[in-house]
Amino acid sequence: MTNPLLQGIDLSCIRDDRVLFADLSFELGAGQVLLLEGKNGSGKTSLLRILCGFREPDEGCVRWCGAGINDSQYHADMAYIGHLDGIKKELTVLENLSVALALGQAGSYAIADALARVQLAGYDDVPVQALSAGQKRRLSLARLLVTQNRLWILDEPFTSLDKQGIKLSETLMTEHCQRCGLVVLTSHHDLNLPGVDVQRIHLS
Repeated sequence: MTNPLLQGIDLSCIRDDRVLFADLSFELGAGQVLLLEGKNGSGKTSLLRILCGFREPDEGCVRWCGAGINDSQYHADMAYIGHLDGIKKELTVLENLSVALALGQAGSYAIADALARVQLAGYDDVPVQALSAGQKRRLSLARLLVTQNRLWILDEPFTSLDKQGIKLSETLMTEHCQRCGLVVLTSHHDLNLPGVDVQRIHLS
């Protein structure tokens, strides 16, 4: 790899006096995926939170395009979807995507096109609280499409999705990587991303 975009350098994380991981390093470039594997409690979500800048590593640092993530355009370039989907239940589907678009840069999909792509066409005025768990997850995917973020950080993105939803998610990740995007994710699901370079880190 000639020009890594995302780097984790000698990362360590301690929680409740227990070392979750130490001296962890990796590099990720355009079009690549980093899959974090391991049992529950092994530190996968903690590592994602460090990569998002939500918490500091106990040792080491994260760099984006050669700069510290607090001293760069990192947060404008990064989109995170966690266990809670990152959507407002009191708003409608359209209002949620409008807010996301107002806070970020416009992506390659208009809102209507994004909703059609994730099979939520016609749900514009539906309150999020009326959606099923799988539909909420699809709305989170639509948020990725309407905003322009080179790095996607996803915590168990296949949760609550049926087989069709999982296939759609994998297709969107593959297309994102083909456009030189990057993906970091945790998953217990066996990924199917044709033609994509998938690196793996197993946390024990």
